[in-house]
Amino acid sequence: MTNLLPEMAEIWQQTLNWQPTVQQQEQFQRLYELILEGNRQLNLTRITDPQEFWEKHLWDSLRGIAPLLSENLSPTFPNIIDIGTGAGFPGVPVAMTVPNCTITLLDSTQKKITFIDDILLSKLALTNAKTLVGRAEEIGQHPQHRLAYDIALIRAVGAASVCAEYTLPLLKQGGLAIIYRGNWTDDETTALQNAVKLLGGVIESIEQFTTPLSHSIRHCVYLRKVAITPIDFPRAIGVPTQKPL
Repeated sequence: MTNLLPEMAEIWQQTLNWQPTVQQQEQFQRLYELILEGNRQLNLTRITDPQEFWEKHLWDSLRGIAPLLSENLSPTFPNIIDIGTGAGFPGVPVAMTVPNCTITLLDSTQKKITFIDDILLSKLALTNAKTLVGRAEEIGQHPQHRLAYDIALIRAVGAASVCAEYTLPLLKQGGLAIIYRGNWTDDETTALQNAVKLLGGVIESIEQFTTPLSHSIRHCVYLRKVAITPIDFPRAIGVPTQKPL
């Protein structure tokens, strides 16, 4: 018996002013099945209950990019990178729901990238997503990737200033970094402001919201790149986490 994901059409509509097409619902279900299968070999996620998966992996992934779901706000063909994608979140749900984007799924763990490539992208027929193995510190200094993206997504990776150092060098001028967080404090905002300024960005907004099923508090921090990031950033592998800005 297959575990069935809830469809939640009304909640999608109420919370994001958007709802998945029949095809997207089918893709979500298939993604869930593939992750459950993959979990037997690889430790991909602890979240396997259908409702929890829907909320923490699908809804949460898409809540961060809510502005892109309403067509009029998105650049025509945004080039997106998902840093530390893990089992493909938020990047794979984003690829499914923003079909005009191209998204690069970056992770430093080869096994996870192989799973995404061989299983997720091929079986879900996602032609607008590709994978990249590497560390954010290296990729941010790579001429092919630095200044290459309109949007950088980062979820469940380190302190906010570390996230800023990983994302801003990759963005074009005017690009947007979206940092997914759980709790958030005013002190974190203050600390982040200094780091972001050094990196050529500004904090555009910090959104607090409540998840629709478990009613937990979440935040998304949106950083806008307004100036050139100095070539010193990102610093060498390990330095951003050991010595946050």
